Amino acid sequence: MEPTYVIAGRLRRDYLLPSVGRPLLDVPGGSLLYTAAGLSVWDDALGLLGRAGEDYPREWLQGFEKRGWDTRGIRILSEPLDLRFFQVSLDLQTVQQTNPVAHFARLGLTFPKALLGYQPAPEAIDDRRSTAATSPRPADIPADYLHARSIHLCPMDYLTHSRLLSFFRQASVTCLTLDPAAAYMMPSAAEDVRTLLQGVTAFLPAEEELRSLFWGRTDDLWQMAEEVASWGCEFVVVKRGGHGQLLMDRAGKRWEIPAYPARLVDLVGAGDSFSGGFLAGYHQSYDPLRAVLLGNVSASLTVEGNGAFHALEGLPGLAQARVESLAGIVREL
Repeated sequence: MEPTYVIAGRLRRDYLLPSVGRPLLDVPGGSLLYTAAGLSVWDDALGLLGRAGEDYPREWLQGFEKRGWDTRGIRILSEPLDLRFFQVSLDLQTVQQTNPVAHFARLGLTFPKALLGYQPAPEAIDDRRSTAATSPRPADIPADYLHARSIHLCPMDYLTHSRLLSFFRQASVTCLTLDPAAAYMMPSAAEDVRTLLQGVTAFLPAEEELRSLFWGRTDDLWQMAEEVASWGCEFVVVKRGGHGQLLMDRAGKRWEIPAYPARLVDLVGAGDSFSGGFLAGYHQSYDPLRAVLLGNVSASLTVEGNGAFHALEGLPGLAQARVESLAGIVREL
């Protein structure tokens, strides 16, 4: 069965030491799965587009399929691919991704052998001319994924975003949403970002990413959103964490949506989960405000627990009740 939605992103093997809850050691993670879970709160007819090495656990792929997700777009390479990711949360706002040995010792935990030799990826500026080994290629896309009506690109390198957007545009996909990577959201890349956004349905940057793109030019988020909207996308959604979201359409209409008052446990994956909920909401209603509300609620469910799939563990009716609660306090400016 052809998927209604396709999500392109990266897979990880997560080693997480949250500030609340038990350690998660070698569990499936990555932007691809958090986004998929955020979407699956509302719909599950989705295909996954990503890459993994020959050492990626097959039982994880089988688990995704049991959730109704199409995994034919996950390209399994013929060699291992290091997808390990470590993060410790010292509190809800402070995370570190270095020196795992010291953090396991501090917490009195046995250091996992699978993390031996692990080095976090260095923070680097995206040169916009190279592609990460973990990023999917157009050649990885199953033919029937091109019939999907709604596509979301998770944060990846610029070249991958450029290639995939071009490929899906040529296939006449009607809804394309994009979550940029912080590595290319900088003033020197503004013209390249402008090129990227031509024909994009919704651009979904985090506040800090948008501020980085406009560093030295303005501190006004609405002014930033207005300029980005003029670059060719229909909607701009600024993700502001605990402050909710700002939404602007191409005509200049503005909304401010507060974050649902969730019980915060773990912020990992909240932005990705939002993007998944947004895609489902927009596909179902073609209403960007409705889409933001569904994304907001997906994120609220994710942050109330640990791991990529926590958003799917809520009681029946909970998500819809939260949408109705939020809808009453949206501000149109």
